[in-house]
Amino acid sequence: MDLSFLDRVLQIVKDERKKDVPLVRFKHPEELEAILDLDIGQEVNDDDLERCVRQVLQYSVKTDKATFKNQLYGCTDPYGLAGAWIAEAFNTSQYTFEVAPVFTLIELKVLNHILNLFGIPNGDGIFSPGGSVSMLYALVAARFKAFPEVKRKGMRNLPEMVIFTSEDSHYSIRKAAHWLGFGTESLRPIKANEHGQMIVSELEKAIEREKKENRYPVLVNATAGTTVLGAIDDLNDIANVCKKHGVWMHVDACWGGSLMLSPKYRSKLLGVKRADSISWNPHKMAGAPLQCSVFLIKERGLLHEANSAAAQYLFQQDKFYDVSYDTGDKSVQCGRKIDAFKLWMMWKSRGDIGLSVLTDKVMSIAQFCLSATSKMEGFRLVSEKLQCPNVCFWYIPKFMRNKDENEEWWDLMHKITPKIKEQLTLTSKLMVAYSPLRQHKNFFRLAFTFHPELNENQVIEMLNAVKLSGEAITKEMFPFRQDYTIDKC
Repeated sequence: MDLSFLDRVLQIVKDERKKDVPLVRFKHPEELEAILDLDIGQEVNDDDLERCVRQVLQYSVKTDKATFKNQLYGCTDPYGLAGAWIAEAFNTSQYTFEVAPVFTLIELKVLNHILNLFGIPNGDGIFSPGGSVSMLYALVAARFKAFPEVKRKGMRNLPEMVIFTSEDSHYSIRKAAHWLGFGTESLRPIKANEHGQMIVSELEKAIEREKKENRYPVLVNATAGTTVLGAIDDLNDIANVCKKHGVWMHVDACWGGSLMLSPKYRSKLLGVKRADSISWNPHKMAGAPLQCSVFLIKERGLLHEANSAAAQYLFQQDKFYDVSYDTGDKSVQCGRKIDAFKLWMMWKSRGDIGLSVLTDKVMSIAQFCLSATSKMEGFRLVSEKLQCPNVCFWYIPKFMRNKDENEEWWDLMHKITPKIKEQLTLTSKLMVAYSPLRQHKNFFRLAFTFHPELNENQVIEMLNAVKLSGEAITKEMFPFRQDYTIDKC
């Protein structure tokens, strides 16, 4: 096998990560199709292949840039990236010890370290393809714990089950409810307060109401780091309610779970060890290469009971080694990547202290951004409370200031925010997320990650880029209602 092309790949990656390479060269789909040679029917030589690859990357978003703030992930940890390359090179599937002996031990070692970190040392876990799949694991485990016969008989003759979640929680719980046969109407959204945290008193009322209607509360989904505001629910109070009513408590810590790496900030997740299950995505804030997600469960053995199918061609019980190390039957998948190795590489190189330092730095820079945003003219914070490294704000152009902030005013602000984003993207200054949320019209979300490490000047440059693009917006860009003028006071 000729591996010479791999030597070129490293140089291509280095070239595309140079400082002068723009964040994005945005083109619309039809423009890209005209520019790129994407056909695969004809063989090409290595020189032509390299040219094609460089062209593909030329028009791809450079997620390693400090100005990539579009999602809840960013640049990869370089040690994690090395681990990902090694994992792909060895093409190992992790279901039995015999095909992945050391990688199996690595997964178990990393999981045990994480279980101790989250305060459930006697628990169990598995690496999953992402937070959405971890949500499936949680619901399957909760349902199996309540009604173990569901594995054999399905949902028939079971009581109607309901699921409770914050109105600001991740949409994956809706998909999980659909996929697992609960139906999206089984969800009971619980109101959040002004900072995005579930109102626990409303949760308890909802559980009591459903029980009176003879419906079975099967799971409460608490969130440690909501997608938009980065809100962390009061996990201790939610645990009290779940214990009182005998309901499974899951904590979606896919985003905020990285705060557990810091002795300074892990108190923000106080009570997480009382959860029955937890999900955490190191590929988000911590910078592990996509994808790297962990599902944790407090009751050891339950994961295997709920998910095992005992395939005789794979999980034979008369093997020549200890078959308890064949961990694949705990998984919903058969073939499974050795995602733990990427995280192991990061942790091995940095240790607990190194990852703690990175956590503290990212929260410090987010706090600086929050403070700076609160003082800069034209910016308005959505929430002044920093829970995770999310900073959410509006930018109000000069022509919109000191006006009557009525419904029409906010409708126009709703359109201005995505227009500012468009200008930022087209000029390759910044890729930043925006979103509406409950009563709030579109606003920006800057979410900070471990990599690349930012300084205060870079944050100010980002905010200034928002300001510059915001001031390029004019009222003439938008159609107005005939009975409304922006100068109305």
